[in-house]
Parts: sequence; structure tokens; C-alpha cells
Amino acid sequence: MFPGYFSVVMATGALAVCAHLLGLVSLSYILFSVGTCLYVLLGYLNAVRLKVFPSAFILDFTSHARGPGFFTWVAATSILGSCSYLLFENRLLTTGFWALACVLWVLIMYNFFFFVTIRERKPTLTEGINGAWLLAAVGTQSVSVITSLLMPLKALYPIGPLIAICSFLLGCMLYLAIITLIFYRLTFLKVTVELLTPPYWINMGAVAITTLAGSTLLLKANGHELIVSLAPFLRGFTLLFWTTATWWIPLLVGLTVWRHGIRRYPVRYEPQVWSMIFPLAMYSTGSFQLAQALDIPPLLWIPRILFWITLLLWIVAMLGLMLSAPKRAPEVSTHR
Repeated sequence: MFPGYFSVVMATGALAVCAHLLGLVSLSYILFSVGTCLYVLLGYLNAVRLKVFPSAFILDFTSHARGPGFFTWVAATSILGSCSYLLFENRLLTTGFWALACVLWVLIMYNFFFFVTIRERKPTLTEGINGAWLLAAVGTQSVSVITSLLMPLKALYPIGPLIAICSFLLGCMLYLAIITLIFYRLTFLKVTVELLTPPYWINMGAVAITTLAGSTLLLKANGHELIVSLAPFLRGFTLLFWTTATWWIPLLVGLTVWRHGIRRYPVRYEPQVWSMIFPLAMYSTGSFQLAQALDIPPLLWIPRILFWITLLLWIVAMLGLMLSAPKRAPEVSTHR
């Protein structure tokens, strides 16, 4: 079972948030319901896998290539929690998601980096790193977003604003550290169509959710002294990361065309395809909130157009998921 399968929940939740912001209320409810069902199902399947195949689970968790996928657990939890707040204003449910996301963040963040650090046999940079590593930044920024939404709660004051701003800054640090290695790997080491997988779209998705986190901080400041004092810095940094996300899109589209159109790599469903849909959905959401935070109305055209393109890709990927499920079942049964 692919460790990063919670990216389907991330993509669905991000689309639900964007639909809500665009005023598509019924569609946002449908997407939220689908995301919640998938979240529960994936949670159950991973619990079963941990019980039945603990060695395989642990091997994935300590792997340079597959381990970063576990950060999707944090992001999916935070994004669903943010959806519950925006759609239903259910602070109790949102607080539950927030607490679970914080616990998952601590467990996954420190255990993963601890075990990959002490491994005796480590892969080369070519084999060990890909765009999925940026899920560490995505998960961290998702915690910042849901914390910002809960800042008005008296129970979280004054720790709430501090957690929100520190998560934002830590997510920025993780992105800058990891993207340096990924950029070096893409530009100076050999790239093959087999290795140029959809998770490289997280190069853009990580800065898209950083844009959302920074914009949410600005929109939810509500007179919090710490955030107000940092507002000029937040505006500049948020715009910087939105610009970076925008810069990535043409390059990633070109690399995707090169992989499938020029090099004829077959187009088929694979779990990692959700790592491409999530960044597009998050870029739409982040652009909408940035337009509100910085008062730049022309940016609203981006989510109004890109949302429908992303929704179409989501539908196609969901059909691929449903059609591939029966084919995958015998493999699991035989392996066991």
C-alpha cells in the first residue's frame, strides 16, 4: 500500500475549500463528504496494514523514497479540519482535527528524520530524493493554516498565534532546505522518464500551501500583536512564495509533456498522480486567499479558471482509482 495515499484526501479537501471560496456551496459539501469517507477508509486500511504487515510498514516509514509519503497524513488531517471550520464553523470538530494533526506532525517529523539520519546504508541523491520530500513542508504549513483558523478561540490564546507563525516559518525553512537538493538533482544529475514522477509537482504545491498559510495569517490576524508586527514581512514572504509557485507551473507542464508526449511514457493511473492534482487545487486556493489578503482582485481569475481544470483532473483520477482497485486486490491477497 502506497504510504502517500492520503494525498487523495489532500486534493479533495483543497478542492472543497476552493469550491467554498468560489461560492459553490453544494459542490464543496460533496467534495468534503468524499474526502471524509476516503480519510476514514485509508485510516482503517493503514491500521490493518500496521497490524498484519508491521515490518513492511516500518520499512516504508524509514525509507528515503517512500517515507516522506507519511507526511500526507498530517496534511490530510489539517485540510479536512480546515474544511470543517470553513463549511460548518464547527470549532469542536476542527479542534479535534487540529490536535490529531499536531500529534501526527510530531510523531512523523522527528521519527522519520531520525531514522533516515542514522541509517547505515543510504541511497544516492538520485535514488533517495524526489518532490515527495517537500511533503514535510506541506504538512507543516497545513498545521499553520488550521491553527490560524482557530486563533479566535480563547483557549488557544496566546499560544495559537505563536504556533501559527512558527509553523509558517518552519515550513518556509524546510522548503528552502529541501528544494535546493531537488533543484540540484533535476539540473545536474541524470533525469529519466521513470524517475520524473508526479510528486515533483509538489515543488509547486509546497509553495502554494505556503502562500495559503501566509495569506490566512494576514486575514486572521484580528489584532494579534505578534502577527501585526510581522505583517510587512509576511506580505513580502507570501508574495515571494506565490511567485515561486507560479514560476514552477510552466516548467512542470513542460516536463510532463516531455515525459508523456515526447518520450512516450504511458499515461496510466498510479497513486502518485494525486501529488499532481493537490498542488493545482492548492494553487487555486492560495491564489484566492492571496488576492483577498493583498487586495489584488485580478488574481481571482486564476482560481475561477484553474478550479474547473483541476476538478476535471480529479474526476479522471478518481475514475482511475476505482477502476484500478479490483486489479490491485489479487496482488495483495497473493502476497499475503
